[in-house]
Amino acid sequence: MSLEIERKFLVNNTEFKKLAYQQNTLKQGYLNTDKSRTVRVRIQDNKAYLTVKGKSNKSGTTRFEWEKEITISDAENLLLLCEESIIEKTRFLVKNDHLIFEVDEFYGDNNGLIIAEIELNSENESFHKPNWLGKEVTGDSKYYNSNLSKNPFKNWAL
Repeated sequence: MSLEIERKFLVNNTEFKKLAYQQNTLKQGYLNTDKSRTVRVRIQDNKAYLTVKGKSNKSGTTRFEWEKEITISDAENLLLLCEESIIEKTRFLVKNDHLIFEVDEFYGDNNGLIIAEIELNSENESFHKPNWLGKEVTGDSKYYNSNLSKNPFKNWAL
């Protein structure tokens, strides 16, 4: 069990891909998307996880997170029980000084959406903002993956 402290941003361009030191394919679904807690099933390359996240604090930066590795077979079976649509994306890891940006490029119903997250050690920790980083959307629940599964990017009026 731990607290997750992160900030979330839209991405202006694909320069981050040249800087990425790793990329992974992710497929995930939600067994529960209640505002007080979400329960997620994720397959990331050749590993799978069950994750429970609590409600975000007022600023949207911090929340409880519990994660357990499960078998791929269990994850595939649990994905069949998930709510609405499944999220599919490629995650790029980009070093930023001593921190790491996780940049998600979405596919399927969320095609065209790219979001960067950075996990921090404290809510007030400062960090360098690369030029490919766009508008901050920390705390904007429409960008939570659990909400993207219910109201995908393709349905948004831009």
